[in-house]
Amino acid sequence: MALPLETALVLFSGGQDSTVCLAWALERFLRVETIGFDYGQRNAAELLARPRVLDQLVNLRAGWANRFGEDHLVQLPALAEISYSALTRDVAIDISENGLPTTFVPGRNLVFFAFAGVVAHRRGAKHLVAGMCESDYSNFPDCRDDAIKAMQLALGLGMARPIVIHTPLMWTDKAGTFALAHAIGGDAFIDLLIEETHTCHLGDRQHRHAWGYGCGDCPACWLRADGFAKWIEAR
Repeated sequence: MALPLETALVLFSGGQDSTVCLAWALERFLRVETIGFDYGQRNAAELLARPRVLDQLVNLRAGWANRFGEDHLVQLPALAEISYSALTRDVAIDISENGLPTTFVPGRNLVFFAFAGVVAHRRGAKHLVAGMCESDYSNFPDCRDDAIKAMQLALGLGMARPIVIHTPLMWTDKAGTFALAHAIGGDAFIDLLIEETHTCHLGDRQHRHAWGYGCGDCPACWLRADGFAKWIEAR
C-alpha cells in the first residue's frame, strides 16, 4: 500500500477501540501523532495505560516506530466540572429519561475534536482518526456518523483548511473490531489489546477476563465480552 505524504492525528485514549484505530492509522499514513484528554473521567485507568500501549504498539510491526511522532495529552478538567455523568461523577450507570446511558458526557467528542483540530493545525496534520461507533449499544449523539460529518465541515471552515475525519469503526461491532485488529497485527496485537489497553467505565484494573481488564458488569465490559466471544466463535 502506498503511503500518502501526510500526517494523521489519532484521538487515543488508551482503550481498545482507539488502539485499533491507531494501528489502522500507522498502516496508512507516513506520520502519525496521538492526542489524549484528561477530563477527570472515572475510567482514568485508560490514561495510565496509554504510555505502555504506545511503547508496545509502535514496535509491533516493522516501520511503525519510524512513523510515530509526538503524543499530546490535554488537560480538560472543566469538562468534568460542568457535566453530570456516570463517567465524571459517582453516579450509577443506568438509562436516563432521554433514553441515553448516564455515561453520556454531552458533547464530549465534539470538544475533543475542537482541541484536536487546533493541534492538527499546529502540527500540519490534515487527518483526524477516532474510534467513534454508531453501532454501539449507547448510540451517543456525538458518536453518530452525521455528527462527525458535521464536525468535519465545521473544523474545515473554522480552521480555513481541509480537515478529514476518519472513523474506521463507525459501522463495526466489537467482534468486527477484534477481527480488524487481528487482520492488522495478528495474535500479538490481540494479546496487547487484552493485556495492556483498558475500556471499563469504572476503571476496574483488578479483574482480568478473556477479553481484557474490567469490572465485567458495566455496558463497556458487556460489549467487549460479547464481541470477543463472537469473534472467537467465528475464527
